[in-house]
Amino acid sequence: MYFDPMAAAVDWLDAYRAGDIEAIMEMYAEDAVVFCDCAGVVITGREGLRAYWAARLQEYRAADLDDLQPSPGGAMITYITEKNIVKAALAFNDVGKIKTLNCGPLQQGCSSSSKIEAKTPPKVVGTTQGVENFPAH
Repeated sequence: MYFDPMAAAVDWLDAYRAGDIEAIMEMYAEDAVVFCDCAGVVITGREGLRAYWAARLQEYRAADLDDLQPSPGGAMITYITEKNIVKAALAFNDVGKIKTLNCGPLQQGCSSSSKIEAKTPPKVVGTTQGVENFPAH
């Protein structure tokens, strides 16, 4: 069976735009990690992911697709929110589940309430097992 990471990225954005947390959660691998530059957090574990997405769906609703490009192991998607244009790099595992999401504003500057200084290390939300050597942003 053929897996299309570009189509999966569009499905992810469609679920985000629809506010469908169950569809979003189904797209993630059990050991998925989210690196969110705008909020300055690293999210792991199912409970951490659910809490992250519950907040995201309330505070930062996605509107329109801006761009979609293939990337190694996945897809790079940019989309418009009411506050920013956000880029998201989705990497998928062998069964087509999201294993990592690296997201942040396309241009520097988040809302003033969530802006993190560059020197501040990201806060880890959820389980930290296997995240000790995460890539720097």
